Amino acid sequence: MTGQSYAPVVETATLADIDALLAFWAIAGENDARPSDSAPAVEALLRRDPDAVLVVRAEGRIVGTVIAGWDGWRAHLYRLAVHPDHRRQGIARLLLDAAEARLRALGAGRFDAMVLEGNDLGASAWAARGYAPQPEWRRWVRSAR
Repeated sequence: MTGQSYAPVVETATLADIDALLAFWAIAGENDARPSDSAPAVEALLRRDPDAVLVVRAEGRIVGTVIAGWDGWRAHLYRLAVHPDHRRQGIARLLLDAAEARLRALGAGRFDAMVLEGNDLGASAWAARGYAPQPEWRRWVRSAR
């Protein structure tokens, strides 16, 4: 599939895409040290914010994603992923252009990206876009259960 010729278009994911999103992230996403994705969680996100999950498709299959989350004053970008067979074709750039435009239109003045420590591929993609680690911050988490 590498080198395929198609004009990628960014779309919003729908509830009908949940299984495809989960299958895609299992292949293309960075899944270490994070809770497993689940259909109920993705459904809850899509019902609460139907425009948050942006996708690019090739031949009807999802080949790229990003989630552009907005809580009213902070803009969060996460689950940026491109299928290994479709990398280095500008899909991540296209997704981030659309995600940043969405968040800017909602009022965001700054974007932050969630990148796991040790995810060198992800870190280099974000750095190429002009993002940098914010050393004075460290993420703290606690299970909701």
